[in-house]
Amino acid sequence: MTERRFVLIDRDGTINVEVNYLSDPDQLELYPGVGAAIRRLNRLGLGVAVVTNQSGVARGYFDMARLEEIHTRLYAILEAEGAAIDGIYICPHAPEDDCDCRKPLPGMVMQAVAEHRFDPARSFMIGDKTVDVELGRSVGATTFLVRTGHGPKHVEGSTADYVVDDLPAAVRIIEKLLVAEGAALKEPR
Repeated sequence: MTERRFVLIDRDGTINVEVNYLSDPDQLELYPGVGAAIRRLNRLGLGVAVVTNQSGVARGYFDMARLEEIHTRLYAILEAEGAAIDGIYICPHAPEDDCDCRKPLPGMVMQAVAEHRFDPARSFMIGDKTVDVELGRSVGATTFLVRTGHGPKHVEGSTADYVVDDLPAAVRIIEKLLVAEGAALKEPR
């Protein structure tokens, strides 16, 4: 395991504006401040992995090639804002499929751990649904529920460690937690 900590982030409703079964790269629109927030995570020395259920593949709304086009656009938008993500991990299965990767199951996180060798119990999970919080809890991560996307429907009774307005607000808390732990890395000059 590496010492590098990771932030696990849901895609739809957390990074980008919720669109029912987003299937067109041109529909991808980031919430305000997301690029700067991810850039801040990068500067803090944190890894960033996107974990996203994409049952639209199993349902036939779009194929893996189209999903790759959407993710290529996401990488490009973030790069234009000076931000980077270390990987995107997807579950292309339908809810009724017997897979171990559909949130809240930990399969996507385990894929990220295998690739980047980090301790998921030292990570942070940010999302707009209860399944995101449950995923974070299942791997021991500090959890954040955002009020963007589907978030408002999941706030009441949430077991998230933090309920925040949006991704930038979650990043501000993560930074404070790192400083409090004495774990924040020096920013590059």
